[in-house]
Amino acid sequence: MNLDFLDIAFSLAEEAEKINEVPIGAVVVKNGIIIGKGYNKKEKDNSVFSHAEIYAIKEASKKLNNWRLDNCDIYVTLDPCPMCASAIKQSRIKNVFSACENLYLKNTKILNLIFEDNDINSSVNFISNLNVEKSKKILSNFFKKQRNK
Repeated sequence: MNLDFLDIAFSLAEEAEKINEVPIGAVVVKNGIIIGKGYNKKEKDNSVFSHAEIYAIKEASKKLNNWRLDNCDIYVTLDPCPMCASAIKQSRIKNVFSACENLYLKNTKILNLIFEDNDINSSVNFISNLNVEKSKKILSNFFKKQRNK
């Protein structure tokens, strides 16, 4: 785990905020090198699939010319949603390092179920709350601005 990659994910979250998107960023890392980056673009793309993690996974897969992201890690500024967790699992990413738990109370329980070892794919190591204050500050500032519009 290298928290410098989480800082890069935060800089991507700031890019999302600049285009009025929920500020979430993600980077995929293999052997200490970033191979995929992403930030939320749901409003811009008008697509429910345009999450930071999905963009980062797609870019990493393209770079490796393989959908299997064996021995890769993903750093995210907020715990993934179940859709993104499933994509992480299916892409065979080994570790998820997240800055902060999602406020939806059942999300952590769902993520743990998705990430556990099963007959389909091996387990995903999931570590959260690595920089809670920074994540909460960025998100709360964004939503405060949205409410004041």
